[in-house]
Parts: sequence; C-alpha cells; structure tokens
Amino acid sequence: MPTLHETLALQRAAFMADLPVPIAIRKDRLRRAAAMIADNADRFCAALSEDFGHRSREQSMATDIGGSVAPIKHAIARVEKWARPESRGVQFPLGLLGARAWVEYQPKGVIGVIAPWNFPVQLVMGPLAGIFAAGNRAMVKTSEFTPLTGAVFEELCPSYFAADELAFFSGGPDAGKAFAELPFDHLLFTGATGIGRHILHAAADNLTPVTLELGGKSPVIVGRSADIRQATERVALGKMLNAGQICLAPDYMIVPADKQDAVVAGLTDAATAMYPTVLANPDYTSIVNDRHFQRLTDWLEDARAKGATVQTVNPANEDFASANARKMPLHIVTDVTDDMTIMQEEIFGPILPIRRYDGDIDAAIAHVNARDRPLGLYYFGSDGAERRRVLDRTISGGVTVNDVVFHVSMEELPFGGVGPSGMGSYHGPDGFKTFSHAKAVYSQPRIDVAKLAGLKPPYGKALMATVKRQMKV
Repeated sequence: MPTLHETLALQRAAFMADLPVPIAIRKDRLRRAAAMIADNADRFCAALSEDFGHRSREQSMATDIGGSVAPIKHAIARVEKWARPESRGVQFPLGLLGARAWVEYQPKGVIGVIAPWNFPVQLVMGPLAGIFAAGNRAMVKTSEFTPLTGAVFEELCPSYFAADELAFFSGGPDAGKAFAELPFDHLLFTGATGIGRHILHAAADNLTPVTLELGGKSPVIVGRSADIRQATERVALGKMLNAGQICLAPDYMIVPADKQDAVVAGLTDAATAMYPTVLANPDYTSIVNDRHFQRLTDWLEDARAKGATVQTVNPANEDFASANARKMPLHIVTDVTDDMTIMQEEIFGPILPIRRYDGDIDAAIAHVNARDRPLGLYYFGSDGAERRRVLDRTISGGVTVNDVVFHVSMEELPFGGVGPSGMGSYHGPDGFKTFSHAKAVYSQPRIDVAKLAGLKPPYGKALMATVKRQMKV
C-alpha cells in the first residue's frame, strides 16, 4: 500500500493532469460514493455494532447509511447550479465601457479528512459529498476507536475508486499526527476541541486551510411558553440517540425554576416510553469503549460528591453495576454547580444536567454567554419576542427551535461551529464553497482605462479627478 506521502503525490499529480474537472466526472464519483455505502450497508452496520460493543442496526441505517447517501444525492442534484460562474458588478463607468467581472469556483486539489468515531461512516461521506462535488480528490484518516469500520472502508474503497481519487488510512495518534502534517490543499477535522488545537498547529507549518468541526456544551433553553411535554420528549430523544455520543447532543438544560420538577418528570416519562429496558434493548447503543464509560462514571461521582442530585432513569430496575455491556441509562442531574466536571466539559454521553433560572429569559441567556460559544443551541417556546431575543443575544454554530439537533440534517444550511466549537462550515452549497477556490476574474475592455483614469505618469488633473470621485461619500 502506498504511504501517506506517496498517495498525496499520486492524487495531486492526477488532479493537476485532469483539470478542469467536468461535472460528469464529479457526478460519477458521487454516485460511486453512494453505491459504496448502499451496496454494503449490512457490512457497515455489523462493523459499527462490533466497534461500539452494541449499536442499533436501525439507528446505524438512519444516521450512517441513509445519512451518508442523502447528502450525496443532494449534491448530485445541485452540483451544476453550484458550479456556475457568478457574475459580479464592476465600478462605474467600467461596466459601460465593456469591463466584466465574475467568480469561478475551482477545485482546490487534495482534501484531507480526519473522521471521528461517533458517526464513523456519515462523518466521512457527508464531507465527501462537498469534496467530490467541488471536483477534488480525498484522503481519509479513520478513527482508531472504530477500527472495524475503518477496515471495511479500506477493503471496499479500491472496488469503487482508484487510489488517486480516494484513499483510506487507519492508525492511532501518531498516524493522525502524520496525516495532519501533510501539505493538503484543505484539511477537515471532526472531533474534540482539545485535539482540534493540535490539528491546527500541525497544519500551520504548511499554511493548510483548515475546517474544524468540534463540539462543546450545546444548551437547551426552555422558555416559559414552552410545551413541557413536547420539549422533554424531544430532548430525551436527542440525548439518548447514540447514547448521547453526538457532537450536537443537548448537553444541558436551562429551565424556569418553577418548571424544573415538570421537566424532570417529562424527561423520565419520555425516556421510559422509548427505552423501557436498556441492557438488552436492541435500540439502545453502548458507550464506545471502557475509557469513555469510566469517564462518564467518574463525572457522575464528581457531581454527587459536590452536592448534585442524580436520578437514574431505570424503569426495569436493571443491574447495571454487574453488567459488562457498557450500557448507560439516562442520568438526570439537578442541583448542579459550575465547579462540577459535567458543567465544565462536553459530556458526550447520556448525562443531562439541569440548571434553573428565575425571572425572564435574559437570565437563561446569561448562563449560555458565560461559557464558550457552543456548536448548537436549542430554544423551546412559542413566544416570538423571546425567541428573537435568544437568537439575537447568543452566538452558536447553529440553532434548532422547538427541537434539538435537526438543523444539522438540513443540507441547504451551513454546518459548523464558532470559536472553541469550530471554524468554517460545510454541507450543501456551503460545503461546495468550502472545498472550492473562489477565483476572481476581471476582463478589461479595449479602451485604455489607465489613461482615462489618469493612472499613466506624468500625473495630472485626470488622476486627481478619479481620486476625487473615489473619495466622494
């Protein structure tokens, strides 16, 4: 198998030889990418379940198989529109004289993708939709936490793509570091904020442009006008999907003080209805590995030791202590304080802290704004003025109103973070532009514009007239 450097050189040479990249070639790559996943859905679902210890096949079909093919189909249907040159205006009077300006979207070249473990198929294929639509080639580093899924990619890819189009690599932290240090034309990393800092450092020496899709503590603000039953059901669904191992999972809730009991009861009822049992429930996913399971357990103990109240939603009274399944039920945590680890770190598991606020929505907004800017923010309520205030007074990567997570599934919306939750975005047209170079093109008319504007020495009245026009407000 070619080395990282050899593969990069191979892909870059093939890319340069084939410029420009016709739309037909881009669509063909997109179709092959969709076929690689759809044709082998069972293989991927089995590997995902093995990697996690248990992962719902139906969930994997929805999030990783369907969730991979859908953005690719979206790109196939729209790539011609995205790739059209955009006409731009020119300053008066150049347009009247025949000058023209436009932007052409060119592929950048070879794109590096460092994929995470929580959705290790979708978070490879989703970016590839924009990468291939833009006309690029790609190299992918899969997560060491999901080695079987990565091995399926490595085995299947050569049947669908030449090595100079798409190639997969696996390995641990050292392999990831070597991958990030390659002089790609663009690098996309999805993962933890702390690792994202190292990725940015590694890419800096090559001045490689980087898109970071990170995470953080995505809050749920419950307004006084919210339908508590609906809100708690939707939060419980979003928190327990993939056992909370989602970068956009609702991390904590901020609720009116007088509604906390109703919120806890609603979450408990919703979790019980969806998962009446947990240990042997085929719909409920395990925590990915022992280290993450222990991390979550330690954080719960830290919260208890500092005065929190922890309610475990265990409707069947199952014995989780003696189980070896890494299944963790929903834990609702109240009486939380800022010194608890669960209020300092992204949880990434089925633990849901609840904070109370008194007074109007500004108190909830202040809770959010005291922390790093999150990847997602969720507001529940029917008060239009209150919703507008939340949108205006908070900054987050994206927002879903009256639900959680759903904004990520809208292909026409950009997906990305802000500050510690990420930089740059992709999905749909924004992904196409992220992985394209917007090349400015200006066409000068036949007339001697420099002479007309007085730009040819010796300078005189014509130049000063031009400057005067430029300075006129």
